[in-house]
Amino acid sequence: MEKYLEFQNLKLIEDKKNSFCRLYEYEDGSRFYIEPIFYALLENFKVQYHQEFDIVLKKMEELVRKNKKVIFTGMDEETEDDPVTQTDEDYIILTFYDITDMLNIYINNKSRGSDYGD
Repeated sequence: MEKYLEFQNLKLIEDKKNSFCRLYEYEDGSRFYIEPIFYALLENFKVQYHQEFDIVLKKMEELVRKNKKVIFTGMDEETEDDPVTQTDEDYIILTFYDITDMLNIYINNKSRGSDYGD
């Protein structure tokens, strides 16, 4: 599995139970998973809000170093307590919008189909 460009400097750990996502580790032992949907949101954000992109990455690092174990999930607020990533350890679970909200960057997600009708 290849590293995501933004995390080239971190150790990539193979987790066979969660082979669809990437598990990274900082030198202090703190770890985080990135689910594919989360990374897709991050990449889209990079294109649309490139000036704030580094701020989001720094916030992610801050949260991982503080909490030691984080799952960055692609799920929304209704399903964030049940991420696709399964672990035996206690990880905190954060969505992309949790991070941007902490930074007072509010994104209107217009892609939700529930707003459309016949």
